[in-house]
Amino acid sequence: MAADLGELLVPYMPTIRVPRTGDRVFKSECAFSFDSPESEGGLYVCMNTFLGFGREHVERHYRKTGQSVYMHLKRHVKEKPTGAAGGAIPRRRNGKVFLDLELNRDFNGEDYEYEDEAKLVIFPDHFEIPLPNIEELPALVTIACDAVLNAPSAYKKQEPESWEEEIQVSKHARSLRQLDNGVRIPPSGWKCQKCEMRENLWLNLTDGAVLCGKWFFDGSGGNGHALEHYRETSYPLAVKLDNITPDGADVYSFEEEEAVLDPHISEHLAHFGIDMLQMQKRTENGHHTDNNTRPRVSEWEVIQESGMKLKVVYGSGYTGIKNLGNSCYLSTVMQVLFSIPDFQRMYVGNLQRIFDYSPLDPTQDFATQMAKLGHGLLSGQYSKPPMKSELIEQVMKEEHKHQQKGISPRMLKALVSRGHPEFSSNRQQDAHELLLHMINLVERNSAGSDNPSDVFRFMVEERVQCCQTRRVRYTQRVDYCIQVPAPIEAATNREELLAYEAKRKEAEDNMRAPPEPVRARIPFTACLQAFTEPENVPDFWSSALQAKSAGVKTSRFASFPEYLIVQIKKFTFGVDWVPKKLDMAIDVPDFLDLSRMRATGLQAGEEELPDLMPPIVLPEDTRDNSMSSLDSPEIDEGAVMQLAEMGFPLEACRKAVYYTGNMGPEMAFNWIIAHMEEPDFAEPLTLPSMIDPGPSTSDSPMVATQLSNSPPEESISILTSMGFPRAHSIRALKATNNNLERALDWIFTHPEEEESDALSDMADTEPNDNAFSNTTSHSDSTLSPDRDTSGPRVKDGPGRYELFAFISHMGASTMSGHYVCHIKKEGRWVIYNDHKVCLSERPPKDLGYIYFYHRLSCS
Repeated sequence: MAADLGELLVPYMPTIRVPRTGDRVFKSECAFSFDSPESEGGLYVCMNTFLGFGREHVERHYRKTGQSVYMHLKRHVKEKPTGAAGGAIPRRRNGKVFLDLELNRDFNGEDYEYEDEAKLVIFPDHFEIPLPNIEELPALVTIACDAVLNAPSAYKKQEPESWEEEIQVSKHARSLRQLDNGVRIPPSGWKCQKCEMRENLWLNLTDGAVLCGKWFFDGSGGNGHALEHYRETSYPLAVKLDNITPDGADVYSFEEEEAVLDPHISEHLAHFGIDMLQMQKRTENGHHTDNNTRPRVSEWEVIQESGMKLKVVYGSGYTGIKNLGNSCYLSTVMQVLFSIPDFQRMYVGNLQRIFDYSPLDPTQDFATQMAKLGHGLLSGQYSKPPMKSELIEQVMKEEHKHQQKGISPRMLKALVSRGHPEFSSNRQQDAHELLLHMINLVERNSAGSDNPSDVFRFMVEERVQCCQTRRVRYTQRVDYCIQVPAPIEAATNREELLAYEAKRKEAEDNMRAPPEPVRARIPFTACLQAFTEPENVPDFWSSALQAKSAGVKTSRFASFPEYLIVQIKKFTFGVDWVPKKLDMAIDVPDFLDLSRMRATGLQAGEEELPDLMPPIVLPEDTRDNSMSSLDSPEIDEGAVMQLAEMGFPLEACRKAVYYTGNMGPEMAFNWIIAHMEEPDFAEPLTLPSMIDPGPSTSDSPMVATQLSNSPPEESISILTSMGFPRAHSIRALKATNNNLERALDWIFTHPEEEESDALSDMADTEPNDNAFSNTTSHSDSTLSPDRDTSGPRVKDGPGRYELFAFISHMGASTMSGHYVCHIKKEGRWVIYNDHKVCLSERPPKDLGYIYFYHRLSCS
């Protein structure tokens, strides 16, 4: 028999590989579906590429690659017999087969036992060889099988093992001396005893002093008073106040200079009147919120509709998504995207074509993974109601074990977050940023095909007016979302808010517990009004005055998208630069009419600003001796000295005053803040030379020489990576003295011209009505490769909309908390809370973060 097996495998030996270091073995999930070893058909792992395939997809891989040998993995899960649970470890057959395979989290190890089975399968005849079969298989095959079976799964979480060091018990924990000084710490309202800091506060466990910490890598910070106190007193241990929970606390040893464990932390805190069991926290996978959780408690309950008997729904479009650990921001965005018909048609309607033409490694193909997730959400295959027999059995046992399992977005998350410093981490992220990132990926991967993100794209008309000359400039840019401010001053319960703020301040000053929080209630009409109001343009250069001036900008819709995304600007930054959420409710309407916000373009009686570029500051090494013969610039030396007294370099102050048109130290200060990171920030001011239309450009050989120099290749690469043509990027850099920021502005305001155009024609170029003024927007080539030169592809129409979905955030910051979404389907609201999908009883529309509207038909 051994000889027979050896002879059978001889033709396939060259295709069987042993996994090497760096090879990923996909033995927990199919590349095209969510089949796993626990699925009815098990999982087939290619013995050459180590990709996993469900029973429906393994034949496709065999036909495409000719690879014949696969390892079939199957896990049999069954409920323990009654009375079998006695603390014994469930018996496994072939115990090492799935050594590193993640267990299905829906299974409780005390209620279920499982048996694992593995075998080699040779296609196309489906000849099976049970494993282990060491004596009968060739040595190479045995080694390869053993390596695959014992290899960690491709997405097994190993990051914490690679960088987290084990925290040791402090040598001071057991013998810590605590002063009997009568200090009692209130539950909130803390502040540093030596300054007014209310963030990053540490409680010294010896004398109860509350002091601020120092600046850390994570952005939290203070003035270092806790460390100073240790140097003065030698009291070694301190605990971070806003991290105390019933599970423990963050303790730091100043003497040992590291985070430590304190096994007696409960007793040490009780000495100062702190009961750890009363310290509450709202977390998702370990991320904490503020110590004052009361404002968030009701928010969590309202948004998740806690306390209500929500009806579970199953079937197509009602499949949940498992939380991988702070991945709810991804789940909510994908649920909304795949409720839009254009995304359904693109990825699920073209499923077979996408799968058939997928690359050899489908786990790295964006279209394949989007189609996989879309099919998982919409097919109903992974959202089936329990069988009648199961329900009867549960009622008889007075149990209700059946829960929706949902699908795991592990493959898609790994793909879309690859190379991204935030999304590739296991930390909570901003759903709005992820939504824009996904739209960007859809754009980039839709070249030459239908682009479902076209439904979000619209044009914004920006009108900038010089306050001194009253002349205007109209430009257009592409956008995908409107960010609406929430003006607290427009709250309908303003008096109540003022009273609460006074009580809160009094409680903080007297170290008492804060009063019951009050949520601001803001009309949505006030938000729209704030969105349409003019805003100041920082660092505005007026081409009419040819100097810095004051300018205002207003924005209107040049076109209306088919699907409108509205983000409420609920987040601000705390003193530690961590985004914090404003507690507010906004009466967002079901129907929205934005017709009055349609752009009108240049109006009768308005005069346009000249199309001139700001002056170019020439570097010192290009100056000619003739420069000294030119007049010195007029600079307000009084304003220069005021800025210099603040500690800024004198030459930087001179440039700031000059480029703000001698409009005072405040304008110059804003210029300094905006330019202080530039490498030539403190370089001496040199006289500008204007690029005027006509012969004046050629009359200045010095300028011509400067503009003819080749820009740095690094700057060219940055612009070309954004999708701009290389020749156009070079011309933009030359025209702006290699300043990247100004080069982008130049590109957005100068349409691409023929290569033969002279440089002197720059100032004569007519403004491009479809130019982009936002550097985060996509280039023309990315937006629509096959479009004409009239502008980006948009689906304009009436500005009347109906709400169909919204994403809500719970927690104090985008860096913590939890996301859920509500989607209106078949005339009823449905709540998607990770893997749980239920009919919504009271959709909390006033507490949403991102709202999605679809255009109403003209009828």
